[in-house]
Amino acid sequence: MKGLIVGLANDQSLAWGCASALRAQGAALALTYLNDRARPHVEPLARAVEAPIFLPLDVTQPEQVDALFDTIAAQWGSLDFLLHSIAFAPKADIQGRVLDSSAQGFATAMDISCHSLIRLAARAAPLMTQGGAILTMSFYGSEKVVPGYGIMGPVKAALESTMRYLAAELGPAGIRVNALSAGPVRTRAASGLSHFDELMRKAAETAPMHQLVTIEQVGEMAAFLLSGRSPTVTGQTIYVDAGYNITG
Repeated sequence: MKGLIVGLANDQSLAWGCASALRAQGAALALTYLNDRARPHVEPLARAVEAPIFLPLDVTQPEQVDALFDTIAAQWGSLDFLLHSIAFAPKADIQGRVLDSSAQGFATAMDISCHSLIRLAARAAPLMTQGGAILTMSFYGSEKVVPGYGIMGPVKAALESTMRYLAAELGPAGIRVNALSAGPVRTRAASGLSHFDELMRKAAETAPMHQLVTIEQVGEMAAFLLSGRSPTVTGQTIYVDAGYNITG
């Protein structure tokens, strides 16, 4: 099994929990890093999972997307899965009210966090010659109002809808597309949210299991959804949140 993971930032990333679980299942992994500043945090992780492909990827730069998929095609010839774990919004827009968000900030968040899934899926699908799986990462704020989540709520809602349309379009090719909605986890991306500590506390208190989830637990579910063990699961948002989503 050979797969591409995009969005790995450090060893606290959800993507790292996924990469570790997939590698433990024997998957060969292609990993990316955002830029030179991010590389020192990601390169040791790439070595830890013995990633044979390790390249820069800023999804707003088409030439980097081209270089990545050209390398995968040349080195592997095919691809079994794609994990999309990318989200971004300008700080002023994500920490303010949706009502006050700028058009440019909203467009940037939508492009990087949502449309990038479409662009990457379009490049990955032709390499999934024997079928495959695509997984993106979402959050409960796509469905219910979560204080402090701001414009990422509408953006994640769009991401989940995009996932369903891609599942419908790629299903005839044997390619499954799902979203994994994790409970709040203290990642670098989450640290930019206002009221995040309160969100963590509330999730732990109100989830039926009265606990938070770990990146390792999220990774185990991701590995299941990206493997041959879930051959008919597609178009779904799967929650890994100790049941928090049923209490809202």
